Amino acid sequence: MWTRFTSHLYVRIWLAVVATVVVLTFLVGAAWRLSTDSPQLPIREVLVYNQSGEVIGTAQTKPGRKLGDGLEFDVVTSDGQALNLVLPRPKRPPGNPWNRPPFGFDFGWMLGLVGLAVALGAYPVMRRLTLRLEALQRGVERWGAGDLSARVDAEGRDEVAFLARRFNHAAERIETLMALHKSLLANASHELRSPLARIRMSLELMNADAASPQRIEISRSINELDQLIDEILLASRLDAKQADAEPFETLDLTGLAAEECSRVNAQLQAELGIAANGHSLMVQGSARLLRRLIRNLLENARRYSSGEISLTLAQTGTGAQQRAVIRVNDRGPGVPPDQRERIFEPFYRLPGASEREGGVGLGLALVKSISERHGGTVRCEARPGGGASFIVELPVADQNA
Repeated sequence: MWTRFTSHLYVRIWLAVVATVVVLTFLVGAAWRLSTDSPQLPIREVLVYNQSGEVIGTAQTKPGRKLGDGLEFDVVTSDGQALNLVLPRPKRPPGNPWNRPPFGFDFGWMLGLVGLAVALGAYPVMRRLTLRLEALQRGVERWGAGDLSARVDAEGRDEVAFLARRFNHAAERIETLMALHKSLLANASHELRSPLARIRMSLELMNADAASPQRIEISRSINELDQLIDEILLASRLDAKQADAEPFETLDLTGLAAEECSRVNAQLQAELGIAANGHSLMVQGSARLLRRLIRNLLENARRYSSGEISLTLAQTGTGAQQRAVIRVNDRGPGVPPDQRERIFEPFYRLPGASEREGGVGLGLALVKSISERHGGTVRCEARPGGGASFIVELPVADQNA
């Protein structure tokens, strides 16, 4: 509890100010006490007066002529008498010096009041400063979470205001660049798809044999270019975290998986009773994105596997921690342990992978982006008996909502 309280910047600054004032107060008090206990200036000459106010004798201090803690003088009067004058040094009273004047109970109250006044006066000043820093922190966190329109209050002329203005300027430039990037991708996709459509139409109108190797190769290249454009556009939208890109709704994940498995002749296995409504596993998300996620996993498994492909649906956890688990298994060559993180990077291929195997290197990267957009995770594991297993975990939809 104390550690969490002192982790705030304003608390640490405030405590530092209070501690400094307390230390300085006690140092001043100690110096004051020492000054009152220090000896007076040494007496260098004494004068003896009679009742008429006339000087009848003088004497000078003699170094070394001390009697105990006092000073001793030999005085010779005007009539020839020799006197011995002793000035004893005052003794300190017994007890704690902090309990004697000018210290004591009243002085302790004064120190307490001074410390309390400083604490009460310094707190609002420190809090006002750190509130601006916290506002700047919240703005940076919003911007880092994908809200490129986030800005912070830049009022003032101090360093915090300067930092806020620089952040707003940088955020505005990056938002502009992202908008230009999005516009460029949209325009490029439109311009690329137009000639691709013309090429595909011209290829259909050609009298060449449909089964000829040349026509098959051209068709495959056109399909790969079309797929590349589509996946680049989808990846850019997911990276930009557009709030209105894909609306979320409650979906039957079992139905989506069954439809996609039928396309590639993959086996679908679902545990009985995995959800409250029987065989359906309900999640909250975008139907188009989750369909793309399952399709990319199945296509990736089919591309690298010569054996059977299976998709397993399950549910783990209880209460608010329930997770829907999608597991796609293949019997391919598998993924080396040191490559199981990198395969989810855009355009990354395993060493030795051939372009003739198909794919543009964005399928698994899209799987990761889609799963994270839905609050889930994805990982790759080795499958017992050979092959790989790609596992996606997504939050289960609240059935009571």
